Amino acid sequence: MISITFQAEQQVFHLATDTMSYIMKIEEGDLLAHHYFGKRIVDYHGIRQYPRIDRSFSPNLYDATDRLFSKDTLPQVYSGYGAGDFRVPALVLEQANGSKVTDFRYAAHEIYSEKNEIHGLPQIHSENSQTLAIEMQDQSLPDVQLFLYFSLVEGKDAVIRSAKLVNRSSEKLMIRKFDSCQLDFLESDFECLNFPGAWGRERQLVREKINTGIQTISSSRGASSHQQNPFTALIKEQTNEFVGDAYGISLIYSGSFQFSIEKDPFNQLRVNAGLNPLNFNWLLTKDQEFQTPEVVLVYSDQGLNGMSQIYHQLYTENLLRGNYQKQQRPILVNNWEATYFDFDEASITTLIEESAELGIELFVLDDGWYGKRNNDQTSLGDWEVNAEKLTNGLNGIINAAKQKNMQFGLWLEPEMISETSELFKQHPDWAIQIPNREKSKSRDQFVLDFSRQEVRTHIYQKVAAILTQYDIRYVKWDCNRNLSEVYSLALDAAQQGEVHHRYILGLYEFLEQLTQDFPHVLFESCSGGGGRFDPGMLYYMPQTWTSDNTDAVARLKIQYSTSLVYPIVTMGSHVSASPNHQTGRTTSLKMRGDVAMSGVFGYELDVKELSETEKDEIKEQVRFYKQHRQLIQFGDFYRLLSPFEGNDTAWAFISKDQKECLVFYFKVLEEASAPLCILKLAGLKNDELYHNEKLGTFSGSELMNAGIYTSIEQTGDFRSECYYFKMV
Repeated sequence: MISITFQAEQQVFHLATDTMSYIMKIEEGDLLAHHYFGKRIVDYHGIRQYPRIDRSFSPNLYDATDRLFSKDTLPQVYSGYGAGDFRVPALVLEQANGSKVTDFRYAAHEIYSEKNEIHGLPQIHSENSQTLAIEMQDQSLPDVQLFLYFSLVEGKDAVIRSAKLVNRSSEKLMIRKFDSCQLDFLESDFECLNFPGAWGRERQLVREKINTGIQTISSSRGASSHQQNPFTALIKEQTNEFVGDAYGISLIYSGSFQFSIEKDPFNQLRVNAGLNPLNFNWLLTKDQEFQTPEVVLVYSDQGLNGMSQIYHQLYTENLLRGNYQKQQRPILVNNWEATYFDFDEASITTLIEESAELGIELFVLDDGWYGKRNNDQTSLGDWEVNAEKLTNGLNGIINAAKQKNMQFGLWLEPEMISETSELFKQHPDWAIQIPNREKSKSRDQFVLDFSRQEVRTHIYQKVAAILTQYDIRYVKWDCNRNLSEVYSLALDAAQQGEVHHRYILGLYEFLEQLTQDFPHVLFESCSGGGGRFDPGMLYYMPQTWTSDNTDAVARLKIQYSTSLVYPIVTMGSHVSASPNHQTGRTTSLKMRGDVAMSGVFGYELDVKELSETEKDEIKEQVRFYKQHRQLIQFGDFYRLLSPFEGNDTAWAFISKDQKECLVFYFKVLEEASAPLCILKLAGLKNDELYHNEKLGTFSGSELMNAGIYTSIEQTGDFRSECYYFKMV
């Protein structure tokens, strides 16, 4: 059971689940202090009251009777700037007189039995939730209110935090920095886990020591980006996949963000998470308010797998929405790597017919079907069918798919515009640009200003017309460049720092309407692959194209890291041709299939070029995935061996009732006189028996503690094995 209580005598807030506690206290001077976040405390008596110590050069409260209490050292729940705390602030607010100093302190609170709803942003939703709302006030700004929100969801060891600023004064305020969350730890013996990367090499797991000073994890690209992901975890040195404390911090946002981690001189740690303050400001006039995105804080004492399963369950049940939230995803084939831009109706029809014979359920037509799009230099924004390529329009190939009992999907890139397009001729000012400054090109395209209502309205009408006119059941929504020369011709000079965030708010508004108007469509987000794989997009689109890099070996690391936060059912993963188009690596169809089956399964290759043997193998892959699709997409996922730690990778899918277990094992490079690999499973019932047709019958405790030998009968590079166990 979840509970939020306020102990009036001790002035303590205690947020608790069955296994976790999050504790705060109103200290002297009405400062809100962070006391504890971790394993459940049954009855808290204030043992974490911060010691009173005189710290030189740490200012004291004005009316203090001694020098033993300072905001500069106190672990706080949310800090301002310039009023005695020299650490990284959560809020920087510029007032009309030019001062940026703020000193918000506890004023009041409310506890209510529902999840707080926020307007215009993706968010956790729950019918069984509790929320603590704390009002903070600054005596020098009596008509300005700061609200801090803390929500619990039944059955999840997570705290959902956000903040809101309300201006009731006649003074114009300028928000310069406004974090969603601040988390202060008394100890700093953590390592930081995060996901740096690049296009085709997204989310490469890095685990590093936290040193004295400030380090940041951020994106200023207008997107969560290939280069970073809006997630970090703090873990102890001894923490591994199954043992030890893990604190996850995940921001539900798709734009520029920043996490800062500061280790102070006293080995205390402060973590801030929210919008990137670089080139950010927000003008807040009378009776206006500003709401930050939500941050999901997760605690597990069962290692990284424990942390991941909390996120997986929470995001599947309380972030994803719509018809496909808990619905099995179809097996698709995408024509991109088969044809690129070079196709016509006849060649696409042939691909559809060949794919249907393999048992594939959905055909996706990728880039090149509209305008004069024969390369990537033209026609973005001109969402009209290219009749030269598709002589019978989209209905010609949609009907061909229907005749083969296949669904049809389409690629779109609505946020972009080509300079060589009819839309640009009519509205060159709709591209994001700074007057009298040259515009940067990326992939020969510009970004439409989605902060402007008229731009969104026009593009929405185009997209809605396509989805209304044609029987389209899947949309791949792409976004193939980041924002540069960020400026909006619709805003005045004082508001240009709002454009990054207004762009994302405009995108969210667009997607909210789109997904409500077309609930039968399965939307998959894409940004040059995994360049915008974040919780914000998953709120609208329940799966994401994990990476443009379809090489099976590269995908081991990409999919392994992605699973630290994101559910398997959100991860698009396809079998492509060999040699691979991104790396040139040659791998077996079996390994490519086993890697791709460890996500939302599909194909991205020219099925016409397959041999009969390959077709038979693909038919078997499709049959196998359909048989185990529910287990893979919605079972519990366990990482067993890490590709970042050696030559072997393994993971497992366990059914919710623990009766089924599907294990994939991968070996990258062969070794002469190689040591044996013992694979220990996880998530089974100790005393139950599990049977594998090849290996035999074993108890759950035997499989988990003694393990099984791998790769005894095979040799060679790039190998995979699959083991299916079922409870006897």
